Amino acid sequence: MSARYDLSGRHAVVTGGAGGLGRGIARALIEAGASVTLWDQDADSLSQAVSELGRRASLRQLDIRDVNAVEAAADAAVFAHGRIDILVNNAGVLGEVKPIWETTPDNFQRVLQVNLFGAYLVTRAIVGRMLRQEPRRAPDGHPLRGHVVNIASIQGKEGMAMAAAYSASKAGLIALTKSVAKETAKEGIIVTAVTPAAAETAMAKEISAERRADIMSRIPMGRFVEVAEVARLVLWLSSDDCSFSTGGIFDLSGGRATY
Repeated sequence: MSARYDLSGRHAVVTGGAGGLGRGIARALIEAGASVTLWDQDADSLSQAVSELGRRASLRQLDIRDVNAVEAAADAAVFAHGRIDILVNNAGVLGEVKPIWETTPDNFQRVLQVNLFGAYLVTRAIVGRMLRQEPRRAPDGHPLRGHVVNIASIQGKEGMAMAAAYSASKAGLIALTKSVAKETAKEGIIVTAVTPAAAETAMAKEISAERRADIMSRIPMGRFVEVAEVARLVLWLSSDDCSFSTGGIFDLSGGRATY
């Protein structure tokens, strides 16, 4: 899957790295030659993921909503590997599947805290450190300090009934992507986002059969996106081949996206 890209000597941080999508992205990066630190709150799943991925994978248990924990983890990654070349903001929670008037404020806030505020804290910490590291030269000669890839959702572009918190958090992540891309455009940091339709992950198992059928009906291809398909796009967005697409939002919707 990843033979076409050479990420040897690069270090990546993948948040939500213990889950199926994070693990699949990490595997693609490792197969391309990178080392990867998985950040996640689930200690048992982290240990299992690192055991599965091999010697170029390491772990850091933390809550990305905790600014001190995030700063310490970013420092540890730089200390251990010298630099951070790739950040994949993948951590996310689905939240309640209910109309807005039946949702709880605590749940809405939790979804925003993990999916948006957590991504902000991680981006703030790692981009701040990327700015201080020496740029590499891409094959075309342009300097590159790093790549940031945010895993958003097609729901962040379209919204979806009974998913106000999730949709709002992913819309915010898209805006965060574009804002940070503008701030770092001249600094050799490429910031992009992927907006997949539903993927075959543990999150998909949280929804009812009726909800799954509703989502499936919106996808012209008639299936959910595979983890490997997301990972392949993230791999390109993390590579030197992606050197001018900063601020880009890349659909993986099976035809669902209408703009």
